[in-house]
Amino acid sequence: MRNNISTGTPWEKRVGYSRAVRVSNMAFVAGTLSTDDDGNLVGVGDAYAQTAHILRRIGQALDRAGMSMRDVVRTRMYITDFAHEQDIARAHAEVFADIRPAATMVAVSALAMPYALIEIEVDAVRDTSRD
Repeated sequence: MRNNISTGTPWEKRVGYSRAVRVSNMAFVAGTLSTDDDGNLVGVGDAYAQTAHILRRIGQALDRAGMSMRDVVRTRMYITDFAHEQDIARAHAEVFADIRPAATMVAVSALAMPYALIEIEVDAVRDTSRD
């Protein structure tokens, strides 16, 4: 059974996507920028603040899918400048140090919003043996 999770951001309807999709014991969270509920960028100029905010939003989407950050098996981080790698890594480690998902970080020339420094997407798998 497929469960589409929407957060109501303007882009979801305009682009035609869901913030997250859960199928069976798997969930996939779309690329997430550091925006508030009105679509405004949070943490302008601060890669740590943007990363931490994104991870909170991803956690909320997973919660709505009946999962948690503990279920994350893979993260993909798209960053605009490797000069911010340490701040991004610190925020990532604060959430995932004990979970240790597979992770990818790549530099891109730009993201969908001006001044966005990072975009993150995750895949999660619920281990039903622990239920």
